[in-house]
Amino acid sequence: MAVNRGKNIRLFENPWLESQTHIHPATPALFWLPIVGYLFYRSFAVHALPVTEVLGLFVGGMFFWTFAEYVLHRWVFHYHPSSKLGKRIAYLAHGIHHDDPDDGTRLVMPVIPAVIIASFFYGLFRLILGPVYTEPFMASFLVGYLCYDYIHYYTHHFIPKTALGRWLKQNHMLHHYKYPELMWGVSSPLWDRVFGTFPVSKSAQQNPQALSK
Repeated sequence: MAVNRGKNIRLFENPWLESQTHIHPATPALFWLPIVGYLFYRSFAVHALPVTEVLGLFVGGMFFWTFAEYVLHRWVFHYHPSSKLGKRIAYLAHGIHHDDPDDGTRLVMPVIPAVIIASFFYGLFRLILGPVYTEPFMASFLVGYLCYDYIHYYTHHFIPKTALGRWLKQNHMLHHYKYPELMWGVSSPLWDRVFGTFPVSKSAQQNPQALSK
């Protein structure tokens, strides 16, 4: 697969629109962590939920994020539309990242699309869980999202020093450089194994060239 490593591909002629396609890696944390804190605060101070229930919802929200991450990456970000407009939208949403995976300003999700996706899931959770349980569950879901965003940034931007870091980087680099239609999990390969989208043999998982960057 051909990629334009570090070329900083321009997406829009308009300077303002182009600036919106780049994001500082600290932005997601600065935007979402106050919201996470507020939702947890309301869980205890307003809804008076016991710690055990909040902990249970925390585990559930984090776990559900791993599934949402897999679904979004596989069926939304890698959707292959047939129309010209659809192809343009798909390229802006994720195709640009595969064409230029080393652009450090496009490794975490911009706030506007993240808010749109989060709003959809908030509505879904509220419909299923009700208003009280939705708040700690959504807060935990957002923590999972932030973990994903920064694991993604880490796998592209750093050379890992730990076995876990090298393993996560290897998995994601294989998706980029060897299996673009497999290995959808970034923060965890759990759902790849459940749905059979993780290479089985050890030889199939080797890609020293991608790991050497």
